[in-house]
Amino acid sequence: MNLNGKEGMRTGMAMSEKRNQNLMNLIRKVHSVVENADLEKHRQSQDHFGVLLGSSKEVAVREFEIEQIPVEWICVNRAHMKKYIILYCHGGGYSTGSRVYARALTKKFAMSTSMDVLCFDYRLAPENPYPAAAEDAMKIWDYLMLLGYGARDIIMAGDSAGGNLALSLVLRLKQEGRLLPRGVILMSPWTDLTSSGESHTTRAAIDPVLNAAYLQEMIDHYAPGEDLKNPLISPLFGDYTGFPPTYIQVGDNEILLDDATLLHAKMIEENVSVKMDVFPGMWHVFQMSPFKTAYEAMDKNAEFIYDICR
Repeated sequence: MNLNGKEGMRTGMAMSEKRNQNLMNLIRKVHSVVENADLEKHRQSQDHFGVLLGSSKEVAVREFEIEQIPVEWICVNRAHMKKYIILYCHGGGYSTGSRVYARALTKKFAMSTSMDVLCFDYRLAPENPYPAAAEDAMKIWDYLMLLGYGARDIIMAGDSAGGNLALSLVLRLKQEGRLLPRGVILMSPWTDLTSSGESHTTRAAIDPVLNAAYLQEMIDHYAPGEDLKNPLISPLFGDYTGFPPTYIQVGDNEILLDDATLLHAKMIEENVSVKMDVFPGMWHVFQMSPFKTAYEAMDKNAEFIYDICR
């Protein structure tokens, strides 16, 4: 390669790095608008954000309740597949988030897969610490079974703490000897509340969304006095033999990077059919954002679902 070619490559890399840094700064600013020390105001801000990013004429939202748990179906307004559904667990550190906040993701799932998505408001901490959310998730699963769905008709999905909840639900089903879902999709999953991964340190300065203080607050809310190595609290420590096919997405710039990579390695060791994509320059649950990489990631989620539903 000649000198001009090398110089062009360096210039292109510098421009790309600058664009990514600008994008990260933008995400920091957006996140700071949503974040609030007052939990209730934080929850309200997230819902406003979800309404803003989750509104679309291409999908219909039908709200109802299951045993006093607020629930909604998200369905595309066109002919679509009815056999399989996606059961979605929202993120928010177990203390914030909601089905409304998650519409920025559930809408994309419905549109990219042409499948119905069920999302629910599990009880939040600190008002309702562990195992309240897990109990609510099991109630929703049992409702779907009573509705006539088979376990193999359901794809579990979740982001952040919702990824934790999706994993813990399937681990509990496995412990109880029940049938398991067809597959699991995890976006930036929070799998280890002991924060043992190196990325909690190595990515601390660049993560625009999460930090150690926030995670510790969420842990104190959700699992006070609990054994954080309990696999139903930190699924990283679970037994994954016989687990369904799993697809993991994570951003390279987030402190939860190793929560995903360590889970991926453990699943491989235990012979799970698992795939993981690490997205360079991306942050925690970047799929919520309305730009190209987020939509490409959702298309990859859809490809995984189509593969396992063949």
